Amino acid sequence: MKNLIGPKEALSRLESFKTVEKPECEVLSKVPAVTLGFWIIKIAATTLGETGGDSVTMTLDWGYLAGTALFLALLIILVLLQIRAKKFRPLLYWTTIVASTTFGTTMADFADRSLGIGYTGGSALLLLCLLAVLGWWYWSERTISVNTVNTPKVEIFYWTAITLSQTLGTALGDWLADTGGLGYQGGAIVFAIALAIVAALYWWSDISRVALFWAAFILTRPLGATVGDFLDKPTADGGLALSRPLASAVIGAFIVVCLLIFPQRAGRHPRAAEA
Repeated sequence: MKNLIGPKEALSRLESFKTVEKPECEVLSKVPAVTLGFWIIKIAATTLGETGGDSVTMTLDWGYLAGTALFLALLIILVLLQIRAKKFRPLLYWTTIVASTTFGTTMADFADRSLGIGYTGGSALLLLCLLAVLGWWYWSERTISVNTVNTPKVEIFYWTAITLSQTLGTALGDWLADTGGLGYQGGAIVFAIALAIVAALYWWSDISRVALFWAAFILTRPLGATVGDFLDKPTADGGLALSRPLASAVIGAFIVVCLLIFPQRAGRHPRAAEA
């Protein structure tokens, strides 16, 4: 009978179990886990960025400079909200991704056309900028893994790299479709094959998963861009000549449905995964 404990002591012990700190393996990043659903939504978001950007710059006739300024302001606000968020919030994250793709569309068009450097020059310039940011990120943090995005400093690196990769993807899509002479359908096929190769390397090689992620992230942008161009460009240019606002609304609804269907969870910090 001496080993029995009273109700108060039992309650105290129970509360101590509830308040035990989570082990390190529960430390999560503020971006989603990279799953099949992630890539489906990502491609749809890039397509929406293409049709949405063209809706403002072409359909509404704002022009590339005004459209770029508008979407840059929106992107900055969303990134600041993303940084202030205490944890991963799916709707906020994907809204920010769409804003980065839309800004990437107008920025790439502005660099390629308004600055007069062409698709080749614009793609080369954007590639150098992206490599510089990734290099700076790695030099600062010794990793560029997206699963480490859980501090304001790393989030700034992440969203800068994301935006540049979106812009580069737009320029690459236009370069292959126009300068490369493949058209929108041909460009989409090329980028789809490239993504299939990256997927094969993921499953059947020991190449860095971080490197493969960034390769896939860049390639999904021109794939989405070429699909978007295929939907809204004139039939004489190889497109379907669909209404840009209507196409944007349909793609936006598709993304919302995907967010409801596919599980949205935060990615784990790599050190936590090892633990």
